Amino acid sequence: MDFILHSKDKNARRGKVITPRGEIRTPAFMPVGTAGTVKAMYMEQVKDLGADIVLGNTYHLMLRPGAEEVAELGGLHDFMKWEGPILTDSGGFQVMSLSKLRKMSEEGVNFQSHIDGKSYMLTPERSIEIQTLLGANIRMILDECTPFPATEKQARDSMALSTRWAERSKKAFQLYDKGEGDALFGIVQGGVYENLRLESVSNLLDIGFDGYAVGGLAVGEGQEEMLKVLEFTVPALPEDKPRYLMGVGTPEDLVLSVAKGIDMFDCVMPTRAGRHGLAYTRKGKVNLKNARHANDPRPLDEECDCPAASQYSRAYLHHLVRCGEYLAAMLLTWNNLHYYQSLMQEMRQNIEAGSFEAFVAAFYRDQNEGDIPPFEKA
Repeated sequence: MDFILHSKDKNARRGKVITPRGEIRTPAFMPVGTAGTVKAMYMEQVKDLGADIVLGNTYHLMLRPGAEEVAELGGLHDFMKWEGPILTDSGGFQVMSLSKLRKMSEEGVNFQSHIDGKSYMLTPERSIEIQTLLGANIRMILDECTPFPATEKQARDSMALSTRWAERSKKAFQLYDKGEGDALFGIVQGGVYENLRLESVSNLLDIGFDGYAVGGLAVGEGQEEMLKVLEFTVPALPEDKPRYLMGVGTPEDLVLSVAKGIDMFDCVMPTRAGRHGLAYTRKGKVNLKNARHANDPRPLDEECDCPAASQYSRAYLHHLVRCGEYLAAMLLTWNNLHYYQSLMQEMRQNIEAGSFEAFVAAFYRDQNEGDIPPFEKA
């Protein structure tokens, strides 16, 4: 894997990640394909919307249908009919948040499946083996996502464990990697503490990774604290490697994090919102559950080139949402992912043109026209 930095506008970066499965234009938003599918979407649609890469989930795929089963069927690319790059997370966050019972040790995490209660052991080595079986082009180390809030001692102990797991993950990657140009990313931890974040970066740089992710954010600390952590963490990361902010976020989060120097994002927000009647548009968020849309003939955005946004009335979308029709989730997810990919494309263009600051000002101005207060959490 290679990373080429094309241009910068202050801290905002425009570049591309080159993988065996194709190039990823950055800044990039990765639609989340948790269980081998981006919910309510055909993979052809996802590609047509401009996504260069999707995310798969180690935890869910190891439980169903199983990593070995996916490998026997040709790997995750063939299984889900996606030809482009795939990034897989390590499964650690889901183990912590979804498992019925779990016990963490130096070895790894022993947990019970949230599906059937069956017991599993996830170690750094097994996580990398699973991601290799799936055929991921970018694989993530197994780490412990430090909870929020956490004392400095708790955050330090958690970060130290993640560092030890990072070393084991790197060795496992070297063992399982087939030499085809796939990558392994390290994950910076340390809670909200500057000294711990910088220590984590230093430790990961000593181990050496193809890219670096900032983890342990968007877990309840709030946007202001998140941006503060990025402010002192991102400058310590290598200029010549991609920077990935995990699990973030709202359109505003993306814009402000790109301004801090982040290159890659993933989040369930646009797809989850689509399944719950919430549309993201250039003019702000629109809650289609709201009765005010019952007789509104306007589309979500008549100037948008996405059919879901321009060809269906708000009244019809409101009707579908209220009736619980599957088509509601399909159309609103289509609209939301289109908006997110369009937002990333606009940021890439404005960074290259040196007009990112003007873009940010216009972004805030336009978002004020939605029917939900700007940037209110959904």
